[in-house]
Order: sequence, then C-alpha cells, then structure tokens
Amino acid sequence: MSDFSVLASLFSYQFFQFAVLGGILAGSACAMVGVFIVLKKQSMLGDGLAHASFGGIAIGLFLGLLPLLTALLVSILTVLAISYMRRHGIAPSDASIAVFLALGFATGLVLISLSGGFSVDLFSYLFGSILTINAMDLMVIGLLGLTIIIFMLVFYKEIVALCFDENFAKLSGIPVTTFNLVFDVLVAITIVISIKIVGVILVSALVVIPALSALQLNLSFRRTMVASVAIAIVSVITGIITSALVGVATSGMIVFIAGAIFVICAIYKKLG
Repeated sequence: MSDFSVLASLFSYQFFQFAVLGGILAGSACAMVGVFIVLKKQSMLGDGLAHASFGGIAIGLFLGLLPLLTALLVSILTVLAISYMRRHGIAPSDASIAVFLALGFATGLVLISLSGGFSVDLFSYLFGSILTINAMDLMVIGLLGLTIIIFMLVFYKEIVALCFDENFAKLSGIPVTTFNLVFDVLVAITIVISIKIVGVILVSALVVIPALSALQLNLSFRRTMVASVAIAIVSVITGIITSALVGVATSGMIVFIAGAIFVICAIYKKLG
C-alpha cells in the first residue's frame, strides 16, 4: 500500500479526524496568543503555567475528576497569583513564574508518590496524546479555543495597544488592568487546551515558536498574526501525518517541524 493510500485511510478514522481538528483549534489559539506573549516578553509564562497545570492534572487524576478541568482551574489561579505578585511588587514576573512552576511540578510529584507512581494517563498529559482525543476532549478544546479566538478578534485593537504601550492604552481609555487580567486568563486557558496536543513539557513551544517564526517575516501586525496561525496549523497537521507514517512521537514531531519552520524563517530574514 502506498503512503498516499495509508494517509487516505487514516483520515477515514474518527480518532484521526478528532486529532487534526483538535490540533487546528488548539494550534490556532496558541499562535494568536503567542504573538502577544512574545511581544510582551513573557514567553516563559507559558512554560510556568504548563508546569503549574501538571499539578492540576495530578489533582484531577488523584481525585477522579476530569484532569483538563482541574488543570484549567489551577492554571487560572496561578496566572492570577503571578499577576498579583507582579502588580504589587512582591516579585518580578520571571521570579513569580519560577515560584509557581516549581510549586506546580512539586504538587504533581507528591500526588504521584501518594497514588503509587506514574500512570498511563499522566504520561499522556506529560508528553501529549493528540491521537487519543475523544469527543469530550474535542468539545472542551473546541469551546475554549473558539472563545479565545473570538475574544482576540473582538478586542484586537485594545490588546495591540496593551502590547506596545500601556501608558498610551490608559490615556486612550482602555481599562489596562482588566484587559491584562483577562489576557492572562486566556493564556492559561490556551496552555491547558494545548496540553493534550503536545504535553506539559512541550506546550510552551507551540505557543512561542509559530509566533517567533512569523515575526521573522517583517509583516504588518495583522499579517503576522495570520502567518503565526498558518505556521501553527501546518506544524500540527504535518506533525500528525508524519508521525503516523514513520511511527514516531506526534508531539515531538509537531514541535520539530515548528522548529524547522523557524529556522527557515530566520534564514529568510537573514538573507533578506
């Protein structure tokens, strides 16, 4: 059977269709949020929230609850705590992220010890398991992903103003504190819905790399957003297909392809 026939047969399976659809939704949300995160120089926020979410996932598995929902709750509380510490001068942004990154991972390790060790479910959240997305996962990812995309499109101008000059945004009448909090919560949601795609360890790559690649192209801001989304979708779909054809880890292949696109974009910028 040729590779094309194998590929055509894969798309006939429901689990593969769920994987592609979930990957496109989560990848698009990551790419849109990622542009703003990179411009605000908060790239490590995604990594910190991902590790904090690991604690939330462990809590969910330990208590028999839906892990994505407990991870979402922990992630939102974490980003609000980081924002509070930053705004009140308790700790700078990077130090706050480091604290909650460590606490989240430590919580996960303690609960793993109490439950007798790593389980298959926990491994799937650590390293991603896009091919095991079920109807419930897809519904959660779809609702949250569409919420993020719609918010970013509706409040595009306000968020752009926040990224480049918060003082100007304040003078323009934009409620900066409220928008910053809402944006931080959206980042938390984005991280959680992407964990199923590439896992806790690699999720920040799906947020940062497509955005960073698009920024190499020196496009207008709106076109940079479009390019970032396109790069994320290409990375996810190509990663899923390649991993299925050659039998390697899907999450790793998605990030590897995104990294390869970044290298190409960086070379293009250098030569241009």
